Amino acid sequence: MKKTLLSVFVFSFFVAHAQISYRTQIFTPAIKTLQAGLVGAKFSLPVMELNGQDILEVSFDEMSHGAHSYSYKILHCNADWNVSDLNSTEYLSGFTTSAITDISTSVNTTFLYTHYRFLLPNSDMSFKVSGNYVVQIYEDNEIDKPIAQACFSIVETHIAITGNIRGNTDTELNGSLQQLDFEVGLNGYSVRDANQEIKVVVRQNNRIDNQVTDLQPTYLTGSKLNYINNKALIFEGGYEYHRFDISSVYAAGEGVADIRYSTPHYDVFLNNNKVQSSHIYSSDMDVNGKFVINLQNATVDDNIGADYMLVHFNLPTHHPFFDGQLYLGGEFNYNLLNDAVRMKYDGKTESYVQTVLLKQGGYNYQYWFLPKGERKASAEHVEGSFWQTGNEYTVYVYHRPWGERYDKLVAVKVIQ
Repeated sequence: MKKTLLSVFVFSFFVAHAQISYRTQIFTPAIKTLQAGLVGAKFSLPVMELNGQDILEVSFDEMSHGAHSYSYKILHCNADWNVSDLNSTEYLSGFTTSAITDISTSVNTTFLYTHYRFLLPNSDMSFKVSGNYVVQIYEDNEIDKPIAQACFSIVETHIAITGNIRGNTDTELNGSLQQLDFEVGLNGYSVRDANQEIKVVVRQNNRIDNQVTDLQPTYLTGSKLNYINNKALIFEGGYEYHRFDISSVYAAGEGVADIRYSTPHYDVFLNNNKVQSSHIYSSDMDVNGKFVINLQNATVDDNIGADYMLVHFNLPTHHPFFDGQLYLGGEFNYNLLNDAVRMKYDGKTESYVQTVLLKQGGYNYQYWFLPKGERKASAEHVEGSFWQTGNEYTVYVYHRPWGERYDKLVAVKVIQ
């Protein structure tokens, strides 16, 4: 009996461990504005070429001027963002952990904070293989208690991807949906059994909730994998993101109704949004949910000169939604659906409201409705949905040859 219970416990432990799927996120309220992107490339995906010239910058703020000792470690993951079977010496050269030493405190800000940053690869560590990676940040050598983590990928490009987006789908003609079509050209790259060895992941605007995995080709030949007219690649078009600019405290920027100084901080009141009732698409410029830190007329680096502000979102509607929850969607919350961005209904004002502490800059956001019992949110409920919407689709192609112990990332392509 004891043996049976022990076996069940061990099996349950390893099953639970295997189901950990890493996402970029923050684990403590004191950490804000976690970012991972390529140096010199605003709005870039955190994707580097193996043994290339790209440098990844990871940065975050801790909301005080207190002294903290932060370090980081690197994990290698498979296509599903579970930890791979590789030992650290198989995917890293140099050290497996390192201290964060690039530290600077905020200057003339109402909210005190300390800015931390580091670059990858660096003199302490470099990467041996392609694939998905997670950098976990921890304090005081508590390596198993991360305060934040950021996901990034390293690609060794062996194949070519071409594709396009269209409104004509199997379910409707130029309505609310978009069909993504693409082809993967192997270009002489050796793949023995594409159905078994190749894994494809597709994300719309870097969202996680509606990403497509376990994708099978519509048909394939010896040199090409075809994903055209694939029903799994029909996405809700949604609508263009709302945007606002809080790079100045002296004048209300785009999307901002008012900025008030309420000792000891600034409150930002955005223009009221509305539930869309129109069935007409209107083109607008956005950056598909991304954000950038920026301080107008800055005399110091934006990273330490930009202040934090309490940003108030407001969506008037006479009745709450009883069949699900409403969230703010965007990269500022890493496209996560959690309490930090869950809208709350105020019966007195008959509106959904939420307040988020954000650093000065420019932001995109949408209202996403999550039906009860579902994991995939919908923008159509509030924003409307149109096939013309300018979305960005990223295709990740992974290859695990027969006998290998990890998923190589052999192509990344942005289609828009």
